[in-house]
Amino acid sequence: MSILSDSEKLRYHRHLLLEEVGESGQEKIKRARILVVGAGGLGCPAIQYLTATGVGHLTIMDDDVVDISNLQRQVFYGIKDLGKHKAIIASALMKSMNHKVDIEQVVIRASYKNALDIVAKHDLVIDCTDNFQARYVLSDACVLRDKPLVHASVYKTQGQLSVFNYHDGPSYRCLFPQPDNENLEQSPLSGIYSILPGIMGLMQANEALKIILGQGKVLSGQLLIYDVMSQQFNFLRIKKNPNNFIAENILKNF
Repeated sequence: MSILSDSEKLRYHRHLLLEEVGESGQEKIKRARILVVGAGGLGCPAIQYLTATGVGHLTIMDDDVVDISNLQRQVFYGIKDLGKHKAIIASALMKSMNHKVDIEQVVIRASYKNALDIVAKHDLVIDCTDNFQARYVLSDACVLRDKPLVHASVYKTQGQLSVFNYHDGPSYRCLFPQPDNENLEQSPLSGIYSILPGIMGLMQANEALKIILGQGKVLSGQLLIYDVMSQQFNFLRIKKNPNNFIAENILKNF
């Protein structure tokens, strides 16, 4: 018996027509529990399309508030939202967009104190953060909880994308073994081309859906590098380092 209501079958009709999705695939999407960490430039498009697609449970985790400099690329927010928490605004918007999706807001920063528990409650994690500390926190927690991590980052006019800890694939630390202490203390500050985070956030949502559906080639073991000005895609191979998966070593960080 289908877990989709009649209204959901109408809503997701174009998905049901696809061989790659179909009713069984849409049911997988409805059962999925996804954690999105960061409701900024990357998070807004990822959150919006996952909500539209009908993910069963979506947790939005972010402790930041809206600043006027965010409005150039973080499309959920306007002048009236300045000083308000992004997670709260994003959650309200998504609940009105698709009431069939269970939206949860978590207004805290990802840290070694809370990451293990919250990651354990989800099927996969989407890293939409803009600071190095959170990236290592999420990577370590996903390794310990055996959850895939869909990561993206942006810098000026270039974006990067990969899926870590998926089907015995490498982790974030296999690409960047040790953080720079200076980078851990503050978020990277640089110019950002406004369209770029939107493109990369949609790519993250796509990787998440491929994982849920078990379809397509998931971007594991590779780093996609996208240049928005030239529309060029380059790929770098990432070699797995087994030392990054030894629980005793990782637990020292918690």
